[in-house]
Amino acid sequence: MQLPYFYEPTINASNALFTLSEETSKHCIQVLRMKADEQLQLTDGKGNLFTAFIVQPDKKHCTVNITETSNFKPPTLNLSIAISLLKNTTRFEWFLEKATEIGISEIVPLICKRTERQHFRFDRMNNILVAAMLQSRQTYLPVMPEPIAFADIFKTANHETKLIAHCEEDKKTAIQQLALSNNIQILIGPEGDFTPDEIQLALAQNYQPVTLGNTRLRTETAGVVAATLLTNH
Repeated sequence: MQLPYFYEPTINASNALFTLSEETSKHCIQVLRMKADEQLQLTDGKGNLFTAFIVQPDKKHCTVNITETSNFKPPTLNLSIAISLLKNTTRFEWFLEKATEIGISEIVPLICKRTERQHFRFDRMNNILVAAMLQSRQTYLPVMPEPIAFADIFKTANHETKLIAHCEEDKKTAIQQLALSNNIQILIGPEGDFTPDEIQLALAQNYQPVTLGNTRLRTETAGVVAATLLTNH
């Protein structure tokens, strides 16, 4: 039987004793009704996995003793998906969950010309990433910055393979036919697609146009399809 699994970003292996956050403490003691000496696992979202047992059960400040530490190397594939925000926040949240489960490294929320702006609640979105990481029992939490303007994505892009998925009739290559590196970024546009100017800007920055299939996909579906194709290429 798998041990209960929690996220503690500030945990430090140098100290055997660690006090869980109030949220984790409450879940352990009040929800799961865990007792002293019961085991659990913790991750910092940076590749470290800690096995511990409860020393002092307290619903606000539960103390544990770390007995084992494991470090996992980052995935070989560094995959960044820069994707437009959506009018329907629930659909964007669905994408965050599924992309995290698939195991991508970075999600960059984009504000494009045709993006219908929504209030981006970073804490809520980040909590969705955490929940998906824990559900899939991973030790790396995807990096996610605050939303940025489309033109600003090129200021930090240092990926070896740079792709853009758009709906224009221009010549595009299927992802399955590409020779890819292990350091990839793909751009996914809003519900109305990227504008011609945005596409040209990306092409000028050496982003290669790709197709995700023969049907026109919703933004969040395109993101999941891209993540699946690229992680299995």
